[in-house]
Amino acid sequence: MGGADDGSGVAPGSSAGGDPLIALRDALRVFAAERDWEQFHAPKNLAAALSVEAAELLEPFQWLSEAQSQALPPETLAAVRLEMADVLLYLVRLADRLDVDLAQAARDKLVLNAVKYPVGKARGRSAKYDAL
Repeated sequence: MGGADDGSGVAPGSSAGGDPLIALRDALRVFAAERDWEQFHAPKNLAAALSVEAAELLEPFQWLSEAQSQALPPETLAAVRLEMADVLLYLVRLADRLDVDLAQAARDKLVLNAVKYPVGKARGRSAKYDAL
C-alpha cells in the first residue's frame, strides 16, 4: 500500500499496537461500515462466504500433481494469493463478529493438537490422532 489514502478505509501501514490481526480487524470494520455491510455480516453469512472462498482457493490446485502445486506459474500464484487473502479477510471478520481472539484461538488449538499428536507417535506420519 502506498502512503496516500486510497479510499479503502485502510490506513496505510497501520497496526494496532503492532498486532497485524487487530489492525486488519479494525480496517475491515471501517471497510464494512463505510459500505453499510454490517447488516450482511451475520456469522452464518460470513461462515458461508468463508467456505466459498476456501473452495475458490482449492480450484487452481484441483488437477495438479504435488510437484506442480509447489511450482505455480506467476499468474496462478497471483490468483492463489488473492484467494488466500479472501479466506483470511472473511475469517478475521467472522472472528470479530463472534468476539473471538483469533490468535489466542490458534495458540489454544496448537496446544490441543500437541496433545492429540504427540511427537513420539505422530512424527513422520499423516494418520489421524485416533489412528496413531
